[in-house]
Amino acid sequence: QVQLVESGGALVQAGESLRLSCAASGRIFSIINMGWYRQAPGNERERVAVITSSGITTYADSVKDRFTISKDNVKNTVYLQMNSLKPEDTAVYYCHLVLREVVIRDYWGQGTQVTVSL
Repeated sequence: QVQLVESGGALVQAGESLRLSCAASGRIFSIINMGWYRQAPGNERERVAVITSSGITTYADSVKDRFTISKDNVKNTVYLQMNSLKPEDTAVYYCHLVLREVVIRDYWGQGTQVTVSL
């Protein structure tokens, strides 16, 4: 079984920064990609940023030039550095992991709350 543990969510003011972390543990053989999604109240879950096993990154247009995703392959950990936070970034942020096992499987973290006030 695979577990994802997120940390770093907090209440901050607009313009401040936060760094989210997500550590994966368990039977991890081949990571395809890791990423961050978010869900605000009343909204669907949306993709924020993804990083592939080879380091290719993609971002939602709304966070480009403000957020940076990175990973530590040794620790099986993915990070999301969030700068210049805006109130519209307020959401529960979820870590997502895609593995190649016998079949391709994905896993979700429990979520961490990010709240940005004016």
